[in-house]
Amino acid sequence: MGITLTESAAKHINGYLEARGKGIGLRLGVKTSGCSGYAYVFEVADEIEKDDVVIENFGVKVIVDPKSLLYLDGTELDYTREGLNEGFKFNNPNVADTCGCGESFTV
Repeated sequence: MGITLTESAAKHINGYLEARGKGIGLRLGVKTSGCSGYAYVFEVADEIEKDDVVIENFGVKVIVDPKSLLYLDGTELDYTREGLNEGFKFNNPNVADTCGCGESFTV
């Protein structure tokens, strides 16, 4: 299945990469954190590691380590604006529950 980006997310990432002046894509993963168990982590990727999985949507590379892909497979990453709030939204079919503050999730 992999990971998909909406057009809005891809435009936001491309804009950030262009403003930064370097980077080959978005590194996406999960880490143990929060009251529910896992949290999303993402950063600009400047290189691809040997075991990384690379998925491309709308010209944007999403780089994921194999361990994180187990938790992220099937996820759609969107970028939304709701009133004064804007940011990435993870539509992850693997999530069983989220914590009250929305910072972590369980699978």
